[in-house]
Amino acid sequence: MSGAGKKVAEVAFKASRTIDWEGMAKVLVTDEARREFSNLRRAFDEVNTQLQTKFSQEPEPIDWDFYRKGIGSGIVDMYKEAYDSIEIPKYVDNVTPEYKPKFDALLVELKEAEQKSLKESERLEKEIVDVQEISKKLSTMTADEYFEKHPELKKKFDDEIRNDYWGY
Repeated sequence: MSGAGKKVAEVAFKASRTIDWEGMAKVLVTDEARREFSNLRRAFDEVNTQLQTKFSQEPEPIDWDFYRKGIGSGIVDMYKEAYDSIEIPKYVDNVTPEYKPKFDALLVELKEAEQKSLKESERLEKEIVDVQEISKKLSTMTADEYFEKHPELKKKFDDEIRNDYWGY
């Protein structure tokens, strides 16, 4: 296998081990997002399988004697000499060093956004719990109980009453 093909196959194999497919699937909310994610995973697996099978194998050696018997040794020797003289250049990766810092910066930005998102999710979950609690108690709750949970609202109403502002 050529150096470039082997490198691609190795990177694809490593990527398949490091992707947290289950973790990403847990974050999806809509059915459409789940379908698209499933399609992405299936396509990734197909490409990865092809890379692992097609490009990771060495080609079978040519049976020169078989061709010598059928065609003749003169022409086969000429092809063998030409075949042996072919040098496949080694792949030199000039792209990765250029984009690696950008990618790393995006990963840092992604982690920050993830942390921010998790904090916002926690805040919203607490708010949902509070709203559910209030909605259960709302029919029997007194104004004092409500203002006990929301002192800023009590202060606002007290200020309006004190300043003789009745909203009209």
